[in-house]
Amino acid sequence: MTQPAAKAPSEFHALLQQQIRNEFTASQQYIAVAVYFDSHALPQLARRFYSQAAEERGHAMMMIQYLIDNNLEVKVTGIDDVVTDFDSVRAPVALAVERERAVTEQITKLARTARESGDYLGERFIQWFLEEQVEEVSDMHTLLTIVERAGDNLFDIEDFIAREMSGNAPVRPGAPKRAGGGV
Repeated sequence: MTQPAAKAPSEFHALLQQQIRNEFTASQQYIAVAVYFDSHALPQLARRFYSQAAEERGHAMMMIQYLIDNNLEVKVTGIDDVVTDFDSVRAPVALAVERERAVTEQITKLARTARESGDYLGERFIQWFLEEQVEEVSDMHTLLTIVERAGDNLFDIEDFIAREMSGNAPVRPGAPKRAGGGV
């Protein structure tokens, strides 16, 4: 059985393809942050960022599934460089805040492009990610605030995360399907 010919990609689809790379890069960046925390005996911070890495990978897989479902070509490329050296506990958390704000801009551009081009399916698809970014930026900003308030008392940071940010948050309702069935 032959596959139907792939559709010609729109500007939205090209940006979504780039966003897949961005999401995989974010996943790898969060693994680097988690490893930093793990190697500094900060298990709660490490767990938080390992979980965040899995979430970002999941976002990439949702985008891949969307392209597959719409009979569009998918190219899984390499990732951008990630930061692996940090000089303080604050540095990787501040980096995470910057990254989440950048992703928000990228997702907003995707939504704007879908709307401007009349791609209503793309616009509907990307809405979930816009809502997700509000939560992502808020959570990282809260964590940065706690890290700054705690100063050198790393036990307070670990306690806060264990108490307020522990466990894997359930995927918000309406989440797109992931390629690979969520693995």
